[in-house]
Amino acid sequence: MGKKRVAVILAGCGVYDGSELHECSATMVHLSRAGAEIQLYAPNVNQMHVVNHLTGQPTEEVRNVLVESSRIARGNIKDLPELNINDTDALIIPGGFGVAKNLSSWAVKGKDFSVEPSVETAVKKFHATKKPIGLCCISPVLAAKLIPGCELTVGHDTECEKWPYAKTAQTMVELGCKHVNKHVTEIHIDKQNKLVTTSAFMCNAAIHEIFDGIGEMVKEVLKLA
Repeated sequence: MGKKRVAVILAGCGVYDGSELHECSATMVHLSRAGAEIQLYAPNVNQMHVVNHLTGQPTEEVRNVLVESSRIARGNIKDLPELNINDTDALIIPGGFGVAKNLSSWAVKGKDFSVEPSVETAVKKFHATKKPIGLCCISPVLAAKLIPGCELTVGHDTECEKWPYAKTAQTMVELGCKHVNKHVTEIHIDKQNKLVTTSAFMCNAAIHEIFDGIGEMVKEVLKLA
């Protein structure tokens, strides 16, 4: 058996308007350590908006998702429609608000959201060919929309200081999914749909715990590939 080939889809660069840097880095470190071959992708579209990460306020700039994602990829990234399912064994999508703003319209439309076409095509192809999909943080919302009735976790479903985004879990249920409460270092595996999810920064947790949870997700995705 050769190296497992994993596609990772990014959503920009920075937690408030793109991909969450630490989740991307953790994903790539764990994949690298496991000997996987990584290819990064992003859709060639403009971001919904650009956020000044120092103030948390939107700015007047226009930025492109593929160009911004290339910062994380150190330049080695492809336009998402170039993804070839036959050359790829698994798919992982890290979190960050870019998933809810650029890869989908979740941030503005809630449960009536749609998914960016090239992202929708990719997720549906992996699901149809029974290849595993790993999602963390907010990115399980994509599965909630595209894989009806799937099982997933975004952490906990009761809001508190540790789980500030727990209402997301309730919306998953409204979309017809089964939400499973899991701690930040844990994952949920939907065996039928080959879907592995973990909460990452949906939890107000120490960064090493988030790193470990993503490690569990990567390990199971590779096992299923």
